[in-house]
Amino acid sequence: MSLLEVKQLVTEFHTREGVARALDQVSFTLERGRVLGIVGESGSGKSVTAYSLMNLVDDPGRIVGGEILFKGENLRNANTKRWNELRGDRIAMVFQDPMMSLNPVMRIGEQLGETIAIHSKAGKSEIEQRVLDALKRVGIPAPGERMRAYPHELSGGMRQRVAIANAIINNPDIIVADEPTTALDVTIQAQILYEMKNLARETGTALIWISHDISVVKDLADDLCVMYAGRVIERGPVSDVIANPLHHYTRGLIDSLPHGGSRGKRLHSIPGATPPLLSLPPGCTFAPRCGRADATCLQTPPAVTVGEREYRCFHPLA
Repeated sequence: MSLLEVKQLVTEFHTREGVARALDQVSFTLERGRVLGIVGESGSGKSVTAYSLMNLVDDPGRIVGGEILFKGENLRNANTKRWNELRGDRIAMVFQDPMMSLNPVMRIGEQLGETIAIHSKAGKSEIEQRVLDALKRVGIPAPGERMRAYPHELSGGMRQRVAIANAIINNPDIIVADEPTTALDVTIQAQILYEMKNLARETGTALIWISHDISVVKDLADDLCVMYAGRVIERGPVSDVIANPLHHYTRGLIDSLPHGGSRGKRLHSIPGATPPLLSLPPGCTFAPRCGRADATCLQTPPAVTVGEREYRCFHPLA
């Protein structure tokens, strides 16, 4: 049994202008200790996937179809009490902006200690030791001093490390990380990526890492989902997808990365932009931007499975 199995997940936003389907039959699995990368442009459905997995989709959004199976339990049927038991304990999230999860008027040690106290009966000394250990694990220097600091007294990179420490402090089964390094400089980003990969390897925690940057995910993830306009249009082992993409959108994302031989040359770009969810084109939603599209692409491409790979395209790359 997979640790997490997402089946045909559909999330919609019901607005005055119409219904925007942000997730359209999204499916993937996650095994213990593995890292799943989810990539795509803005508007592809990455963050909605994260919030749907955590049952944090606000009105007018709602999950209207599919299953979220955590250790065989369908969380679509879970009530508020059950979600409060799971969130922060068995399933944790790291937000893009650490201030979304850090209280500006509470000291760091108090906030992390509260995360422990909510889900256990640990005593004061045990809580303090676990907070210190968590801060050390994410590479925060002088953790004893940082425990007494407020979030505004820390740098952006340090706050993000605290947010990650808060996510790992109860040794969850799954951490969902929604572009947590986007606003950080390259050096800090590399350190956090290294630490997160080690944490997954050492503790067996499974990690979902969401990013718009495929170059970040290729060095971190074991498996990769490429999303476009609310659909997973390609997935498989990250090394296979990067070396031999089957979907033209995936090929475009890879080709748009700068490389050693590109100095002085124009970077490749995918023409056009992601379509608005309220007016998606019929059939293959990528067809208007694809040079290979023809009349067949006016139909919705089915998911095709080949070994460990899956893709949605009538004209896959060889």
